[in-house]
Amino acid sequence: MEFEQPLSERMRTFLRIEFLYQQALFHARDLNDFSARAAVATLLEILAILGRGDVRSEVLKELERHAALLANYSRQRGVDFERVQLLIDKVETRRSALAADGPKFINSVKECEFLNMIKHRSSIPGGTCMFDLPDYAYWLRLPLSERTAQFDDWTRGLRAVCDAVTEVLWLTRQAIEPTEQIATGGMFQYHMERNEQPTLLRVIVPPDAGTFPEISAGKHRFTVRFVIWEGIDARPTQVVDDIPFLLALC
Repeated sequence: MEFEQPLSERMRTFLRIEFLYQQALFHARDLNDFSARAAVATLLEILAILGRGDVRSEVLKELERHAALLANYSRQRGVDFERVQLLIDKVETRRSALAADGPKFINSVKECEFLNMIKHRSSIPGGTCMFDLPDYAYWLRLPLSERTAQFDDWTRGLRAVCDAVTEVLWLTRQAIEPTEQIATGGMFQYHMERNEQPTLLRVIVPPDAGTFPEISAGKHRFTVRFVIWEGIDARPTQVVDDIPFLLALC
């Protein structure tokens, strides 16, 4: 099992977009109208994140940074140049698509009256029931092909930024090979050097380990505390044994 902890606000935003985008695409293809509701609700959450700050600019900066790193890597001896070039081309494709969308890429979706109506009613518990939004209830009962086509149209404007975020996160994770570590008595602390500027912390434990990490991170150090699940009615308890795990500072 893998657990991740963002070490920057930019990475926190990227991880949330990745999670919501995967969730939206998963539910959008389901025949059940409750899945369609979940897809629309998730789409509205993505819009809320993209509406705060300039996520597009942040993603473009990350794509350019990774392109430069890959270009430097391709000049090293013994490197599979063709494979690295494929990665560079893919990054450039994502960057070009995102740049072509322009800074107002979400305006058409943000200005959709139908979605705004759902967004407004979603702030009320149960506010999107059939008697509240009969037009929404009717849309939810349309054939899957028609709903899917509409959802694809809504996500078209978001696809470039969401796909770019996915690419950045994949490159970030793949850039660092996890190393073996030991949490003595279930506790592991790490002090970062001045030249270290990781943005993502990955902790990997075997699926049958019977424990999971609680991670707290600051600007100069982080702590991984392994605990045991005690059920929903009790707090997890700290492990007292030494726990082997894999760590990647990306």
